[in-house]
Amino acid sequence: MQTYPPEPFRIKMTEPIRLISPKEREAALKGAGYNLFAVKAEDIFIDLLTDSGTGAMSQDQWAAVMRGDESYAGARSFHRLKAAVEDIFGFKYFVPAHQGRAAENILSACLVKPGNYVPSNMHFDTTDANIRARGGRPTNLVIDEAFDPANPHPFKGNMDIAKLEAFIEKTGADKIPFGMVTVTNNAGGGQPVSMENIKAIADVYHSYKIPFFIDAARYAENCFFIKERESGYESKSVKEIAHEMFSLADGMTMSAKKDAIVNIGGLLCMNDESLFQNVKNELILREGFPTYGGLAGRDLDAMAVGLYEGLDEAYLSYRLAQTAYLASRLNDAGIPTIQPAGGHAVYLDAHAVLPHIPQSEFPGQALAVELYREGAIRGVEIGSVMFAYPDPDSGKMIYPKLELLRLAIPRRTYTQTHMDYVADTLAKIKSRASSIRGFKFTYAPELLRHFTARFEPL
Repeated sequence: MQTYPPEPFRIKMTEPIRLISPKEREAALKGAGYNLFAVKAEDIFIDLLTDSGTGAMSQDQWAAVMRGDESYAGARSFHRLKAAVEDIFGFKYFVPAHQGRAAENILSACLVKPGNYVPSNMHFDTTDANIRARGGRPTNLVIDEAFDPANPHPFKGNMDIAKLEAFIEKTGADKIPFGMVTVTNNAGGGQPVSMENIKAIADVYHSYKIPFFIDAARYAENCFFIKERESGYESKSVKEIAHEMFSLADGMTMSAKKDAIVNIGGLLCMNDESLFQNVKNELILREGFPTYGGLAGRDLDAMAVGLYEGLDEAYLSYRLAQTAYLASRLNDAGIPTIQPAGGHAVYLDAHAVLPHIPQSEFPGQALAVELYREGAIRGVEIGSVMFAYPDPDSGKMIYPKLELLRLAIPRRTYTQTHMDYVADTLAKIKSRASSIRGFKFTYAPELLRHFTARFEPL
């Protein structure tokens, strides 16, 4: 059986959790319209809904909270964050924002016009929605191997360079205000992007004079995968790899709630001064003054510390190995997951677990509901609930190629025993998978419907 390194920390404070009864779980599901987002956190035993803002901050981060300078403009907290951002990422300009989607909203508001296209390997939900909300069309150009869950390709987050070039030639560079890549590729299984691929992406974008932005929510995990898997990077530090990666780009968006291990916060960085001026104006309108960006000074200080802690290689080794351990336990039980294991989450192939449920009846959501019903464990569907959409030209429903249940592991939060409980619960579900039925919507908004939709079982 696969094992993983001991936690490079010890526990100083605990938070109680409780396992409510099956009857109570059933009532919670019905009350929530079978949407796990609407279930009370106190009714969750193991919460793997997201790794965004759900990790445990360190003693140094909590100490930094007490240093927070709450001055409205030019606070010391901002300048401490500024020093960390410049040291790690190297862009000329940046603004803080309250989280990653706020950074995406500001960037889209400044650059995206109706009829524009924004290519990436795979946009995640809020990036996709912010582009669509401005009348743009997010376009995914990941390599074909990404859609084969069993394929062991070490960098399944890579963008297909031939597809990218063909797309730009067909669409016209003038209709592409900026291009992106997401590291790691969340929508495709938390899979990393190689440095070789990022260099090729940058070369293509820049040859067409298209600004290149990195969605950097899990950049440190991506850099650690590069160190482990890509020739020539074995002896480089994760920070050195990050420097090289960001030197290839013109800017980045980041949800700091991931690899900066904070409960709230985000970043928007760029090198273009005129764009920076427009971003500041948009930020003041929607988020706050450019030196606080919708955050308290204490949050800025916690982020400044967390950015460095997220680069710690002992932590990253443990982090990625914990994810691989859960995937291994599930695979040993005959439950297929995306291979190889990603950085922040284990992705179950819901279509393979529930082959009798068609995409129109949401197999990923059905598996998510069953996981809560069996063990009070909360995951999130990444499939047709999240990503199916009507084609803007034909109106025909376009379904994603992957139907997944994501189990995102909060940072520095759960133990091996918790992972074993999750694996044992899913093994019980697999034994009766053929009896599980799908769902239909009773309510769904146009954008980001997975957050607030309601369902009923078929």
